[in-house]
Amino acid sequence: MGLLKKKSKESFVSLIEGNKLERDFYLQDTIVVAKELLGKYFIRKYKGKYLIGKIVETEAYRDDDPASHAYNGRTRRNEVMFWLGGHLYVYFTYGMHYCCNVVTESEGKGCAVLIRAVEPIEGLSTMMKLRSFNSSSKIFNLTNGPAKLCQAFDITKKNNGDDLCGEKIFIVDSKIVIKNSKIGKSQRIGIKDGLEKKWRFYIKNSPWVSK
Repeated sequence: MGLLKKKSKESFVSLIEGNKLERDFYLQDTIVVAKELLGKYFIRKYKGKYLIGKIVETEAYRDDDPASHAYNGRTRRNEVMFWLGGHLYVYFTYGMHYCCNVVTESEGKGCAVLIRAVEPIEGLSTMMKLRSFNSSSKIFNLTNGPAKLCQAFDITKKNNGDDLCGEKIFIVDSKIVIKNSKIGKSQRIGIKDGLEKKWRFYIKNSPWVSK
């Protein structure tokens, strides 16, 4: 952990400015985006500092997918899912948790990728405070699930619709190449429909992948 702490402030700013993902990345096929997000840095600007996590697990949801919020059409809840790719779709679930998704493809499609887990890279102490995390707990439980990472990055309904090409929340190309042999796939977690689709992708052997 702390990969970016070894960098100077100037080199870190250069990393962000030169490698922030642009709109075209998000307009690709949803399955492609779900795989290619692995290894990239999810970054949240929080109170003048950066919270950074390496994406280690994702799930894809398309408009023709019965497990997707968009399957039955546009509603007030899923409105952002139908926006142009590159926006953050945040929803509330089980009456207590937030989950964040990367909207993909063209406007009106209703496709998105759920970010299921990240490996903390920068801002660990802040993430722990936001999670009210006991230091004696296993550190891998800090961000190894979609609700956990939203708590750790202070992502709530107020971030629904945030532009990932903006300055508050964005994703940076880490230049880490994850080979296909290192990517695992399975059916998605916590769904009843679409179980035949193996659209959950994760970095094999990462301890930060959800259990």
